[in-house]
Parts: sequence; C-alpha cells; structure tokens
Amino acid sequence: MSHIITFARRNKKELNRFIKFMFVGALGAVIDFGVLNLLAHGLDFDLRVAGTISFSLAVTSNFLWNRYWTYPESRAHPFLKQFLQFFVINAMALLIRLPILTFLPSPFMTMIGSLLHTSPETTEVLANNGALAVAVVIAMFWNFFVNRLVTYRHIKVGQ
Repeated sequence: MSHIITFARRNKKELNRFIKFMFVGALGAVIDFGVLNLLAHGLDFDLRVAGTISFSLAVTSNFLWNRYWTYPESRAHPFLKQFLQFFVINAMALLIRLPILTFLPSPFMTMIGSLLHTSPETTEVLANNGALAVAVVIAMFWNFFVNRLVTYRHIKVGQ
C-alpha cells in the first residue's frame, strides 16, 4: 500500500488519470446497470444477453470519454486502432463478468431473501444487480491497468 501512496505522490498526473478513469467507469456503470435492468427486467431478456449488450454500450461510452477527457493526448493516434484495442481488453473482462453473472445471482438471491424478506421479483433484481456490481468492480481494475499498458502505452507517466 505504501508503494501506491508513494507512486501517487510522485505521479499526480497519473493519479488524476486514474480518478478520471474511475469517473468515466462510473458513467459506464450507470449505462451498464440501466440498460441491463431495462433489458433483463423490463423486456425479459436473458441476463447474460442483456449483460453483453449493456456491457458493449458502456465500453463504447467509456472509450469515447477516456479518449477525449482522460487521455486527450491519445487523439494523435488512430481512432479505430485504439477503439479495437480498448474493446478487446474490455471484452477480456467480459470473460470475468459472464461467469459472475451466471453463478453469483443464485447465492445472492438466497442471502437477500433471508435477510430482507422481499418478493421473489425484487430479490432477483437485487441479486442480479449485486452480481453486476461485483463484476464491474473487478473489471474496472483490469481495464485500467491493461489499457494503460496497451491502449495508452505511448503516453508517458507524468506527461
């Protein structure tokens, strides 16, 4: 932990980028949760299908915001190449996300049902959103560090 604090003090620009990346990720999470809930609970899509669509829309939004706000220096590089790199890295996070969306809602439903005594429908919505929250947090760290090393590697630390 002390290494992280030391790095942050010496590299305020990089810390600022991480904070911006988190804000962009939060916006992406709002898109992700909103679309997932609309599709899965409003239109009765399968949770994994809804999650894949919501994920794709969130990734596109995150790429645009990161390219133009978090890493504006990256605009000197080809748009399509960067988008494909960003999307592939985020798609790898989908490999983390899909098993979580498949296996975590059931234990969450049991836990929520016993703790909150909600209706089965409400329990399911809460469990699905809990599983998505776990997936989003794990994916955020993967996405930041791998994109920093690949998609935005040409931007020097502190630049």
